[in-house]
Amino acid sequence: MSKILIIAEHLDGKLNTSTARCVTCARDIKAEAIDVLVLAADPAGVGADAAKIDGVTKVLTAARAENAHALAAMLAPQIAAVAKNSYTHVLLPSTTFGKDLAPRVAALLGVAQVSDIMAVDGAHAFKRPIYAGNAIVTVEAPPNEQLVATVRNASYATASSAANAAPIEALALDVALPTHTRFIELVQGKSDRPDLQAAARVVSGGRALGSSDNFKIIYALADKLGAAVGASRAAVDAGYVPSDLQVGQTGKIIAPDLYVAVGISGAIQHLTGIKDAGTIVAINKDTEAPIFEVADFGLVGDLFKLVPELTAAVG
Repeated sequence: MSKILIIAEHLDGKLNTSTARCVTCARDIKAEAIDVLVLAADPAGVGADAAKIDGVTKVLTAARAENAHALAAMLAPQIAAVAKNSYTHVLLPSTTFGKDLAPRVAALLGVAQVSDIMAVDGAHAFKRPIYAGNAIVTVEAPPNEQLVATVRNASYATASSAANAAPIEALALDVALPTHTRFIELVQGKSDRPDLQAAARVVSGGRALGSSDNFKIIYALADKLGAAVGASRAAVDAGYVPSDLQVGQTGKIIAPDLYVAVGISGAIQHLTGIKDAGTIVAINKDTEAPIFEVADFGLVGDLFKLVPELTAAVG
């Protein structure tokens, strides 16, 4: 039987929803046990949140000063020590955190890595996207080896809260950590809006906005909807918004319940990032824009007229 270890992603004492999405994937594998490992300087709060996820068998916590910041070089040796000879699978979210960490863990365990699991066909057989999501392939990992894999967040719903919290076990890991890597600082944008990758609603703007100042109408609509703000690569390249708002193949892959695309033509690279969205609303003056081929609702017209009207209409 499979025994799965999920590595919790967290920041500033808050558990990322990507962890609960990994649990949903793990449940599809029909494992005997699904444990969550929390590595932090003080893992108590994050560990308690992880224990509330439905499907989690046990939460393991490892408190070390070196775990205060999510440095892959520091975390990987500890994960490998916990996973070796104890777990058949090690799952991480397919986020910046997971993509940085998973290859190191796989290398330390001496196995290959599977990336971007989007569906489970068996304990060691999975579907994953290739060619910017234009094709889906089935990959099979050796059944006699440990499996290290990242889980595509957009393909899985967040696991619900359990009626009873799972037990929490504190580990004392005697693992030598490297000294060549140290934390300097974390620079990130501050926003009161929902996180782009976890938001239920997203309003994105494209190059048609024309300037960073014109992006104010996107922010206004997003605020009315309680939504996160995204952008096309063209808008990012033009300097209208920072790169952390980019949605698409080379940006963030998202799956909100509602996605509003304003002035976005719908290049294949952008559509790759929103293919799992629930309802897509497109606003564009070009009736031939590819975005209308995937949109559930479309508004054709001047975005500078339609968006303010839509914002005013939202209660």
